[in-house]
Amino acid sequence: MKIDMLIAGNPAGSKDGRTFERIDPVTGDVATTAPAATGNDVADIVSAAQKAFLTWSKSGPNERRRLLNKAADIMASKADEFTALMTAETGATGPWGAFNTMFAAGILREAASSTTHIKGEIIPSDKPGNTAMGVRQPLGVCLGIAPWNAPVILGTRAIAQAIACGNTVILKASEMCPGTHALIGDCFTEAGFPAGVVNVITNAPEDAPALVEALIKHDSIKHVNFTGSTAVGRIIGRLAGENLKPVLLELGGKAPLIVLDDADLDGAVNAAVFGSFMNQGQICMSTERIIVDEKIADAFVGKLAARANALVAGNPREKVHLGALVSEDAAEKIDALIADAVAKGAKLVAGGERQGAIVPAGVLDHVTPQMRIYREESFGPVKSIIRVSGDDEAVRVANDTEYGLSAAVHGSDIRRAQVVAGRIESGICHINGPTVADEAQMPFGGVKASGHGRFGGVMGMNEFTSMRWITIEDPHQHYPF
Repeated sequence: MKIDMLIAGNPAGSKDGRTFERIDPVTGDVATTAPAATGNDVADIVSAAQKAFLTWSKSGPNERRRLLNKAADIMASKADEFTALMTAETGATGPWGAFNTMFAAGILREAASSTTHIKGEIIPSDKPGNTAMGVRQPLGVCLGIAPWNAPVILGTRAIAQAIACGNTVILKASEMCPGTHALIGDCFTEAGFPAGVVNVITNAPEDAPALVEALIKHDSIKHVNFTGSTAVGRIIGRLAGENLKPVLLELGGKAPLIVLDDADLDGAVNAAVFGSFMNQGQICMSTERIIVDEKIADAFVGKLAARANALVAGNPREKVHLGALVSEDAAEKIDALIADAVAKGAKLVAGGERQGAIVPAGVLDHVTPQMRIYREESFGPVKSIIRVSGDDEAVRVANDTEYGLSAAVHGSDIRRAQVVAGRIESGICHINGPTVADEAQMPFGGVKASGHGRFGGVMGMNEFTSMRWITIEDPHQHYPF
């Protein structure tokens, strides 16, 4: 399938005509062919977004709401197209593609509902008769950089609140799913958004560093949001800082799921299975470390291993629980993590041989800090069991990571579980739930190496606006000279 970029409401190729191919990780066939943009393409796409900002920023909230709701309906109607592209480009299963589309449409509807909730305030002033206001205003052209793992959700999230606030957006598509991200742009075009409000640029993997740097350095880019790995997030944050651009970073995770000795074991296993293996463990919130009190560890591990071994992994076009990882390189990394852990004393109690990019659900028991998988974000479907003695050790292990995105605590004594949850260093924590959860209206983001800032809700609206101090004063006020 041939893909176009979206610039000023029109399909576009790269200036030099170059393209790149995204390969299906299961079949090895070409999934999509997309323009390979470079720094030479930056001026045109930024100009389109800047021109559109002049009028879009003045549009009324109900007009933005109408168009966002229309885009949501169009997106929902394209669920089959999104799912097919996600399967071909990333190896995702049909249910994951359908969920992505449904949730992304919900993100647009939530953004639509918020257009009349961009609020300022009247601030008491020491000047007699002075009216002082804090007024929230759009920033300008916002750059959104989205990943491949939940491509419809995260591509839409990079756009929705920004345009609801009156900004215009350039979405830099992931090299792993250019077709999926381009289809998001098509939804806005079909909905009737003015040309240039939403723009999409694609690039070959080798051109990404230079293209991103050129975009961030451009004077008309006023804000950057990035979802992706911590390693790349550090680069994005440095570039944004050097160019004095505000930046919202949602980065990697090593989510702990703590199982206290009074937990409902079946409930904890249910949460662990979902959080660990949904989308093959390729979610920033995926459960990476299952921290289990040693008093109930044997029973818990037995139940979890049985459930994991019952999950079917295979071609995502068939009826399976787990599809493919995004590439065979990603699957080879899982092999290396397993081999390292087993060589250092861990026991593989679930899982087996992979087939290309398809890796079965796996569980490694008796994981220790000496093993790579204890610290490295696996981003795959093989999970660690770390046995601990008591709540204090559970908390210490949960915090023994550079990451801090999501977490979960399971226990029957809710007050006790709340105390444990309050001690965990993470932006998100769920009691008696999975580490994988999202709602469009919630403040979503992490701490430590998992990033800073928040998508969603009121905090998300604040990220995409600036607060101005504006006064209305007495023209005849007294001045000292």
